[in-house]
Amino acid sequence: MNRYERGFTLVEIAIVLVIIGLLLGGVLKGQEMINNAKVRNLADQGSAIKAAYFAFQDRYRALPGDYRQATTNISGAIANGGGNGQINTRRERGLAWQHLSAAGFISGSYDGGAVNGNNGGWSCQPTRCPSNAFAGTLNLAFGSEAAGTTGQTHELWAGLNVPVEAIAELDRKVDDGVPGTGDFQNGQSSRANPGTCVSGGAWAVTSASPQGSCGGVYRL
Repeated sequence: MNRYERGFTLVEIAIVLVIIGLLLGGVLKGQEMINNAKVRNLADQGSAIKAAYFAFQDRYRALPGDYRQATTNISGAIANGGGNGQINTRRERGLAWQHLSAAGFISGSYDGGAVNGNNGGWSCQPTRCPSNAFAGTLNLAFGSEAAGTTGQTHELWAGLNVPVEAIAELDRKVDDGVPGTGDFQNGQSSRANPGTCVSGGAWAVTSASPQGSCGGVYRL
């Protein structure tokens, strides 16, 4: 007896391809929604920390981390700062988050230890500094890490590990969308990968994507 093996018809193959296309489209759309949610989280986090920073300054007439009377006036504060009006030491960078948390301006618990100067301050223990949505750690410091300036001021470093597409969208949401100008800029140290994340004065979305180690800085 002859045996015949029945293959797929063109209609069946077309149906399978349509189903695969729908599944891939759903996965890509879901990933896009996740990334958009992370960007919104970054924007909200930056706004919340800036508000906490200024609220602390308004209440205590001092800066978190630098506050000389923190242990006297803040329940749970573990150490005082130098009181010179600048968050400019490794210990004060760690104390900034501990003071903000102890005073109730931000959530979380932080140990107040020194933020290591290695990696330009971009890396910090998550028990010491808040983490962003991409598992990078934030930093409050007096300096000039923002790429478009050499003048020193207090800055909020938004943390590393941010893909260039995400950081470009964040810049459009909170500022002017240009990495070297405005209140939100790219970091200029090698750890923030300025040569890869920025090209020709713009975020290198086309050439760098999906580059995932970009870092941005809020000028306070």
